[in-house]
Amino acid sequence: MSCAQHELSDVVIIGSGVGGGSVAWQLAGSGAQVLVLERGPFLPREAQNWDLEEIFVRQRYKTQELWYADGRAFRPGMFYFVGGLSKFYGTAMFRFRERDFECVQHEEGESPAWPIRYAQLEPWYALAERLFGVRGQAGIDPTEPARSAGFEHPPIPHEPVLQAIHERLQAQGLAPFAMPSAIDFGAGGRCLRCSNCDALPCKVDAKGDAEMRLIRPALEHANVELRTGVRVERLLTDDSGRRITAVDVLHDGVRKRICGKLFVLSAGAINSAALLLRSANGAHPRGLANSSDVVGRHYMTHNTTALMAVHPLRRNRTHFPKTLAVHDFYFGDPTHGYDYPLGSLQLLGKIREPMLRGPLGHLPKMLRSLLAQHSVDWYAQSEDLPDPDSRVSVREDGAINLHWKRSNLRAHQRWVAKCREILRATGYPLVLAKGFGTEVVSHQCGTVRFGADAKTSALDALCRAWDHENLYVVDAGFFPSSAAVNPALTVAAQALRVGQHIREQVL
Repeated sequence: MSCAQHELSDVVIIGSGVGGGSVAWQLAGSGAQVLVLERGPFLPREAQNWDLEEIFVRQRYKTQELWYADGRAFRPGMFYFVGGLSKFYGTAMFRFRERDFECVQHEEGESPAWPIRYAQLEPWYALAERLFGVRGQAGIDPTEPARSAGFEHPPIPHEPVLQAIHERLQAQGLAPFAMPSAIDFGAGGRCLRCSNCDALPCKVDAKGDAEMRLIRPALEHANVELRTGVRVERLLTDDSGRRITAVDVLHDGVRKRICGKLFVLSAGAINSAALLLRSANGAHPRGLANSSDVVGRHYMTHNTTALMAVHPLRRNRTHFPKTLAVHDFYFGDPTHGYDYPLGSLQLLGKIREPMLRGPLGHLPKMLRSLLAQHSVDWYAQSEDLPDPDSRVSVREDGAINLHWKRSNLRAHQRWVAKCREILRATGYPLVLAKGFGTEVVSHQCGTVRFGADAKTSALDALCRAWDHENLYVVDAGFFPSSAAVNPALTVAAQALRVGQHIREQVL
């Protein structure tokens, strides 16, 4: 295909979230012309950013598109804006544990080894923490991996209710620690310590998201351009099928073709896999980067349950609660003879009545309000194991279909029961639990896995497609396993590593 009549960039990055933003940041100031394509607009700073009725009831910012779960239509928890899903994330920025990079045996299966080890990613974890302004405290988390340095910023202090819980957790013999959080808090910072961080955008730009920490700094350099309202429909190859030459896009309702010398696909694990599958051609009938037939497979999104620890006589007036986590049982509970991993426990953003309309819609509004006012809200998370039959596919009408084959549920149920026991021991007699389903895709990963063998993976250890010499896929799709902590910091670390490789070795 000739690109003589079409726009040509040195590097085309598809997606402006944590992965694409990190690569753009690394390439800023280089000699390459970098074009970032984002299907959404900038998220407006407006009163509705912090309006719970608008966000949780009217779903103002959630995509209108329909996906399918084995034929059942649903609106996924996707938000298409500059910065991607990080505009709505809860600021949690955990490193994977060192053992998370190795083969780990679980009660119901195996978590495979990565083609890299923690030590290779550690310098990039450190850089990512600095870029995102992560606040934390080293040396307390019992599973904490080795660090080249401590956190640049001190942890966010507990508010009184949480300080008391922290002490009661310690009294149980546990080692609660400050949850690492990317937020511009403290003297001179933007953070107002409000209740509107988790699952809401930040109206005052205090959240360390990909727009504020990566895209905007990258755009200060003349060689980086961001184009919004651009939906990439297809990647095109040359006649050999080895090189990506262009993308066909829909830009503000007009179809165009954009050519490039190198392409970085960072649309998110689900959309990246779907785009590769939609781009099938004669040389690659199963989709691009898919000679191994793993694209779209091994979809993971964590086993997660929200827990509301309720005391009928104690009102929780905490504003910013995401300051505490527990990892004592991350790799098991050997004192009770259970040697398989269980998971992590961390605080959620403060739940309020409009957030309960869906899961507790059968209860009277007054009761929902009372529960929210008297609850301390937690997030129990266990590893979702990769399965080739858990997959993203594309329907004949072009829509995405998710077949999430749940795994490791016995361990997760055991972990939720353990969490309820722990929380009751902190003085909260009622602990309500509600699991998250297919519609919640905020921790999506695993659909374009990297590895050491082209027969069993789509990407090499630097996220370059085995089948295409100028295509990199840099979002959580490259994960061969999901671990049991939030994925954002690991995406950023690998994307910074890949970005430096592209800048120094490829361009």
